[in-house]
Amino acid sequence: MSEAETKTDTLPNTESFLPNSTVLIVDDNPQNVELLAAFLESLPVKLITAGDGIEALQKVEEHNPDLILLDVMMPRMSGFQVCRKLKNEPHTRDIQILMVTALNELGDIEQASECGTDDFVSKPVNKFELLTRVKSLLRVRHLKSELERALTYLSEVEQESTGSE
Repeated sequence: MSEAETKTDTLPNTESFLPNSTVLIVDDNPQNVELLAAFLESLPVKLITAGDGIEALQKVEEHNPDLILLDVMMPRMSGFQVCRKLKNEPHTRDIQILMVTALNELGDIEQASECGTDDFVSKPVNKFELLTRVKSLLRVRHLKSELERALTYLSEVEQESTGSE
């Protein structure tokens, strides 16, 4: 049995969506990327990384992640700019974004909230807190997707029933 199968078999029923999840880690500091990836290693998710905001947008187009761990202070394009851009696009607005920041000023937290982040965590990152928030945000993403599918199905059923009368 492979390691991935073992991880999947031991998941609680409430986390069965994790193996189908993709997480994008965005940070210009390779040590931070490595640390976050190591923290998430215990989760059966697909991990991809980007070194700045521009690369993050490219990876989003390529991989359509479920969750982005997004550093705020980066060259070329800040995490705030990336978040704002993603939340303003219809095809990316439902991607969950967890801002990872060393900034603790109230103004920075307000700016993160205003640009549409779903949650944020301060550096230095606590592994348990990160895992808890990641699982929670992935659960939200999964439930939103299920709801969308159910609403689409109901709409189709309703159209069929009104069309056959």
